[in-house]
Amino acid sequence: GKLCQRATPDASQATLASVSPVFAVMKLDKEGNATYFEKKKTELYQELGLQARDLRFQHLMSIATRNNRIILRMEFLKAVITPEFLLILDYRNLNLEHWLINELASQLAGEGQLVTYSLPFEFRAIEAILQYRISKLQGRLNTLQPQILETLEALVDPKLLSVDRSKLHILLQNGKSLSELETDLKVFKETILKILDEEEVIEELCLSKWTDPQVFEESTSGIDHAEEMELLLENYYRQAEDLANEARELRVLIDDSESIIFINLDSHRNVMMRLNLQLTMGTFSLSLFGLIGVAFGMNLESSLEEDPRMFWLVTGIMFLGSGLIWRRLLSFLGRHLEPPLPPHVSVVTKKSQPAPGRAEIKSSLKAEAFGLSRSTLANQ
Repeated sequence: GKLCQRATPDASQATLASVSPVFAVMKLDKEGNATYFEKKKTELYQELGLQARDLRFQHLMSIATRNNRIILRMEFLKAVITPEFLLILDYRNLNLEHWLINELASQLAGEGQLVTYSLPFEFRAIEAILQYRISKLQGRLNTLQPQILETLEALVDPKLLSVDRSKLHILLQNGKSLSELETDLKVFKETILKILDEEEVIEELCLSKWTDPQVFEESTSGIDHAEEMELLLENYYRQAEDLANEARELRVLIDDSESIIFINLDSHRNVMMRLNLQLTMGTFSLSLFGLIGVAFGMNLESSLEEDPRMFWLVTGIMFLGSGLIWRRLLSFLGRHLEPPLPPHVSVVTKKSQPAPGRAEIKSSLKAEAFGLSRSTLANQ
């Protein structure tokens, strides 16, 4: 019985080890030298002094510390930062070979546009990854912005009697992509802001401060590494905030343009309805005085049909009466559908003014919306 009890845990451990996932790891040192290897998850977290849950990467974006290690995930990018090297996990599935080999390696070696070269290694690693993430988000916004503005310019046209469905489909797809971008920016900002609100986490991100006595002495006497880390995170938080504001402006333009499109379609629909109502009134007028012609067209004899002028007299009375009734109905319609004068609204100047390009687009959209609304009321 004791042998069976001892054999069961050993067998279970062997089974768990055999099914443990294998990471394809790319290791980058301080000089940017890269080495590649494969290692099981159990062996990797034991070697790094981490726990199994640290390498699950459950969230799309997270920055955490444990045992003087930084566990970082930026969507598909999974990384572990130590004071001596940077590990990129599952690098083969990322399609980031160009950035990993050509840009990241040179940035870690001090050949790039990072501002943290004078600081310890973990600062360069964090800045390089955050810079890559912001550049990706900026690229997505730069791709969406001209497409959305071009589509809106084609849709917001008061001369169009109908809306191009293909343009609406493109706008719908771009709107979904913009919503995904806004969500990613929100997650990025929340992750950075959560770290900025906790001073202990910022201190823990400074790995070399707790392992290198020289760095610790510099941090206590001269350069405050915690403050430098906070400034670094605040810099990328502000960049994400700027991108979020631009995305929000695009969202406002889309919403305003939808209102303009609806007003444009309502205006044309009101014109058609008014024309239909006018023709209906004309038909009613002709039908009303057409009864005279129906009466004279019956096979009944009277002394009136003997007069040769009676035909022209009856015809003239029919057309004149129909015209007078139609005119009376049109004046009644115009009197009751005349739009009231808008109330006087005082203009309040705003302190903050948007960018010139955005202001022109917004003002043009609002002017078109106001003009179309006035024409809609007038047509009614």
